[in-house]
Amino acid sequence: MEKVILVGIEYQDNFKNFPESMEELQNLTETAQGVVVGELIQKRQTLDRRTLVGKGKLAELAALVESKDADMVIFNHEITARQARLIEDEVNTKVIDRVQLILDIFAMRAKSKEGQLQVELAQLNYLLPRLVGQGLTLSRLGGGIGTRGPGETKLETDRRHIRDKITAIKRELKETEEHRERSRQKRKDSSVFQIGLIGYTNAGKSTIMNLLTDTKTYAEDQLFATLDPLTKKWPLPEGLETTLTDTVGFIQDLPTQLIEAFQSTLEESRSVDLLLHVVDSTSSNRSQQEKTVIELLDDLKMNHIPVLTVYNKADLLEDEDSFVPTLYPNCLISAYKESSKDILTEAIIKQMKEMFMPFELILEAKDAYQINQMQKQVFVDDYEYIEENNTYLVKGYAPFESKWVRGEKEDELEF
Repeated sequence: MEKVILVGIEYQDNFKNFPESMEELQNLTETAQGVVVGELIQKRQTLDRRTLVGKGKLAELAALVESKDADMVIFNHEITARQARLIEDEVNTKVIDRVQLILDIFAMRAKSKEGQLQVELAQLNYLLPRLVGQGLTLSRLGGGIGTRGPGETKLETDRRHIRDKITAIKRELKETEEHRERSRQKRKDSSVFQIGLIGYTNAGKSTIMNLLTDTKTYAEDQLFATLDPLTKKWPLPEGLETTLTDTVGFIQDLPTQLIEAFQSTLEESRSVDLLLHVVDSTSSNRSQQEKTVIELLDDLKMNHIPVLTVYNKADLLEDEDSFVPTLYPNCLISAYKESSKDILTEAIIKQMKEMFMPFELILEAKDAYQINQMQKQVFVDDYEYIEENNTYLVKGYAPFESKWVRGEKEDELEF
């Protein structure tokens, strides 16, 4: 494992979330298989344009690198190629920033062809403006944090080659995106209710996916354990068929290169009918994490989708009864407890019924077979046979656009 020193500058733009941001940087470093051997923090009015930290702190950093025999310095701020070169000249070791660190973790996690292409696109977009003057740094091939992934062999190519590569990747991703769009449209046309899991990284989305659908999605106590989106069918106890989609987690200061590269993946969440916002109820920085996710939903134009907040990891709370939620509607669960499946399912059904409209439908006795099909598409609360006119009265809840809500004739219904 590489020995890493973290550097953070607390100034007027970041002082509110600075301690949490540094703690997160340490977690990211450990996820990238680095070990933190030192930390340097400086309080300033503004960042130094040349080296971010002042001359005195830079000398202090060089001494710390030497004393700890560190392999790398990671800044909690985005740095330019020129800044990286100037700092490297002083500290005599590799220097990367938070964005490179996150890109590196994504490179480790990408398993599907699409995921690998998306990471490569993000890496190339990050490298392109940093090619000038990188010389020595970019010639360093081999392993280590910040050099993994498909982008590493392209570091010494010229701008034109990288631009050509970006164009080719975008073209390939476009084909995948069109395939995803066809799959989404097919689900939409089939009137299947779609639910998406979103939330801060490591909040427990994949574990909830496993709990509800009995799949064996990779779920570990790691940042960005899930990178490739996964959609599974999930029939509710009443028979209504839904789909559940697990997606990549969010994080503070998510690199814009990643948001751009992962557009097609994020589209999976944009088209859902209900979002489950999974929150780590034990996190000391819970309110900031909630705020980050909500702001990203605004940025991604997903703030119109109804949200149910799922407070997870209740088993790690000292006292569940004293837990105070901040977002509504919500439920409190532990995704590792089988009993939580009923709690979460009940909360989802309640939320769905609030989104739907109540309906009543009269079916001829000869059409009673349609009730079974109807239960797969809407909530059928009750149905009874009316002997006087040989019909069935069906009551339930259905989406606003449903034919049952619009009161069309039953021979025009589609199941």
